[in-house]
Amino acid sequence: MLWNDVTRIRDEAPVIHSITNYVVMNTTANALLAVGASPVMAHAIEEVAEMVGLARALVLNIGTLSPAWVESMLAAGVAARKRGIPVVLDPVGAGATAYRTAVAHRILAEVKPTIVRGNASEIRALAFAESGTRGVDSTHPTDAAVDAGRVLSQRTGCTVSISGVVDVIIHGASTARVRNGVPLLARITGSGCTATVLTAAFAAVNPSPFHAAAHAMTLLGVAGELAAPRSSGPGTFQANLLDALAGVTRDELEGRAKLELP
Repeated sequence: MLWNDVTRIRDEAPVIHSITNYVVMNTTANALLAVGASPVMAHAIEEVAEMVGLARALVLNIGTLSPAWVESMLAAGVAARKRGIPVVLDPVGAGATAYRTAVAHRILAEVKPTIVRGNASEIRALAFAESGTRGVDSTHPTDAAVDAGRVLSQRTGCTVSISGVVDVIIHGASTARVRNGVPLLARITGSGCTATVLTAAFAAVNPSPFHAAAHAMTLLGVAGELAAPRSSGPGTFQANLLDALAGVTRDELEGRAKLELP
């Protein structure tokens, strides 16, 4: 199933509509292009609902918030759910400030995302109303958020993807773990946001949000492992990561995948 999803993305080039943050727009657009998807990043409220009509998945990323963008996210999210296309929420920095935590909860309530992908502190903030986020970085290990992920999934009906040294994906009573990846992924801007857009690309071709999220995290982790030995530091790693996402073979992906499914 994992390689089948990769080939479908490459063959079908699904349009992924991202309302995301200024910091990662270029990074995440290039990641989507590398895996074969087609990125569009429109945030004007006058066009987001129409743009969603052209897309097969929607990303809502709250990294650089403004009131106007929040309204655009809500309008796009509601339009996406009416169309039946998956919505992936990245609650960047939830728990760091009251405003962004409230916005994340509002999106959860009004849009009802298909998948929530965040770090451990962000997921705990949404599930338990904690303030454990350092800026946009997690102060908790992934395992510390497993219970929070279960609570959030059961409360909202969404799949929860928690990134960390070991990625954990939860849907209801089902839990998957991905043990791929390298430390350099934490030393470049936008690795988490890249995980989010890849999750949307996989959700565009796989009707199971749980498997789509698990497959996306596996691909990113394997691509990191392929890129790291070719890199002298974070700068070259970022470029090599794009090359690995674009060029990964079936043997490389399936041979390296450390995906534990229930």
